[in-house]
Amino acid sequence: MGGPLWAPAPGRAYGPGMDLVELLPERLYQFAFPVGHAYLWRGPDGLTIVDTGLPGSAPLIAAAVESLGLDRRDVRNLLLTHAHPDHTGAAADIAAWGDVTVHAHAGDAEAVRGRAAVPPPVLDGWERDLYEQVHATLPDAPAPPARVDRELRDGDVVDLGGGVTATAVEVPGHTPGSVAFHLPGPGVLFTGDTIARTPDGAVIPGVFNADPGRVAESFRRQAALRPATVCFGHGAPLTDQAARLLTDAASR
Repeated sequence: MGGPLWAPAPGRAYGPGMDLVELLPERLYQFAFPVGHAYLWRGPDGLTIVDTGLPGSAPLIAAAVESLGLDRRDVRNLLLTHAHPDHTGAAADIAAWGDVTVHAHAGDAEAVRGRAAVPPPVLDGWERDLYEQVHATLPDAPAPPARVDRELRDGDVVDLGGGVTATAVEVPGHTPGSVAFHLPGPGVLFTGDTIARTPDGAVIPGVFNADPGRVAESFRRQAALRPATVCFGHGAPLTDQAARLLTDAASR
């Protein structure tokens, strides 16, 4: 557990760089950054982006969208799982692309807007060195403040078009307003940083949590959804036997 969960991909130094990974044909894509993944849902009535990577990521995301033959101006929803800068760094830029509704949980909305600070993590002993390693690679500048158009609560639903909806699932612990997004129709779950996957494939609770005591219950709540595809903020997505692997990890 002391290994580098957030290390850049082998052979790719931290800095400008991103891989576009198709997870569900012509529907779900991963923007795989060295730090802080983001995702794209392609609906018939417009696009949804989940999280945005670090500041400066917007041009990479735009280029990836356009490489699919799509238009950045077709983004209709931006879903933010929490207020940390590796997830909201490009939110202000993407919100300005067009008719974009920005969604975040009420508990983190003021931090996204730049009006409040996210509580610092309570670090376990083994996390301290990892925390220092990770933050040594990150830019010093905070994420630019971004607007939040809709403050979400547990159970709120976002219409993604084509009969697909995303349900907000309150999963506090990493931050007060951490929220997962569950797409019950296609069985997709976006966990943010509440759950992670290590380089060797193990599924674990996310680290660097502001309220570690709430993390286990948030993990179990997501596992109970039994998703077919799980998209993490850090680590490779689960696209095979996802429900079993998530349930097994939650039981431990």
